[in-house]
Amino acid sequence: MNKLDADLGWGIAWPAPAKLNLMLKIVGQRADGYHLLQTVFQMTDLIDSLIFTKVDDSRVYLAQEIAGVKESDDLTIRAANLLKKTTGYQGGVCISIDKQLPMGGGLGGGSSDAATVLVVLNRLWQLNLTEQALMALGLQLGADVPVFIKGASVWAEGVGEQLTVITLPKAWFVIVKPSCHVDTGKIFSAKGLTRNSKSITIADFKAGDVSNDCLPVVKELHTQVNETLNSLSDYGEARLTGTGACVFVEFDNEESAKSMYNALALQKDVYITQGLAISPLHKKMDEVFKF
Repeated sequence: MNKLDADLGWGIAWPAPAKLNLMLKIVGQRADGYHLLQTVFQMTDLIDSLIFTKVDDSRVYLAQEIAGVKESDDLTIRAANLLKKTTGYQGGVCISIDKQLPMGGGLGGGSSDAATVLVVLNRLWQLNLTEQALMALGLQLGADVPVFIKGASVWAEGVGEQLTVITLPKAWFVIVKPSCHVDTGKIFSAKGLTRNSKSITIADFKAGDVSNDCLPVVKELHTQVNETLNSLSDYGEARLTGTGACVFVEFDNEESAKSMYNALALQKDVYITQGLAISPLHKKMDEVFKF
């Protein structure tokens, strides 16, 4: 990479997209406690935006902390510091985050932010780690981080790191965030969680198996999720993404999605988004660096 390439990505907005889990099976549990999953990650055009600014020292810090999150716990800071530690890089960075994705919603916002940090700083810092190396680092930060590094809609297995790119139908989604925050750790540690579902195939999913093994526990612990699922049933099949709290309805055309969105926009925390085959982050990388 020449110096011009290295300078290109500084000071511009980099997307960190939301994902939806179109189904979720828990098919086992490892000795270390991690759950073995089958899921489908749908990339979307809902995004957080991150800007990376050069600094003259080795500090990694946020331009402004996210409300309710200590900077040392922020996944973006942890991702940048992990990248530094792994590669021995001596420089620093200031990270600005325009946080649009709801926290505790199951849309993967924190994981996506971390992935954007790893992917973009790998380029800006001229570290030249491979995608596989970045995905391995991402897995240390969270099970959802590798899929955002991969940057495509995928069928995922293992703890979420075994990824197969999958072709999904063109779709639009209306997403509603209930007035609660779901703690993923509490859901996965719940006694009543199903942990021995029968494995399915991609063909089973495409034939209509879109169940979510977390749903019964989430509904039991969070009445707002159950109420939201019921209230959206008039518009179509309302489903939970991941461990929630967000609930979504899928449409095969934009007009129907807009109709639902417009009906709910004044009374609920609601989003409308298009499903994407390729992450906006990877499209931006191609545009900026002209791979």
